[in-house]
Amino acid sequence: MADDSNKEDLYDEGLDLAFDGDYPAAILKYRAALEIDPEFADAMHGIAMAHAELEELDEAIAAAKQLCVINPDDILAHTSLSTFYMRKGMVPEAEEESAKARMLDWKRQLKEENS
Repeated sequence: MADDSNKEDLYDEGLDLAFDGDYPAAILKYRAALEIDPEFADAMHGIAMAHAELEELDEAIAAAKQLCVINPDDILAHTSLSTFYMRKGMVPEAEEESAKARMLDWKRQLKEENS
């Protein structure tokens, strides 16, 4: 349990740093959280967004792709990846990821309606 709270603490510190605009330091905190739990999706999202804020789109794309591998049903991961691709001018890739996000959201909505 101590590790779980520690990863959450590191993530929260990363959020504070990102909020203050210190994206490189935020990335370090998120990476430290990932050392504790390599599949900690929130930290991976943080890394992707921090790299995007730094205009490091290749790194943002790599982080978002990794997140899509870890959790293929993560709508935000596919949406973020689509946005990063669009910012790089990679329109076909952006459209593909956007379509994946829409399909996942429709599936989620259908599941909610049928439960």
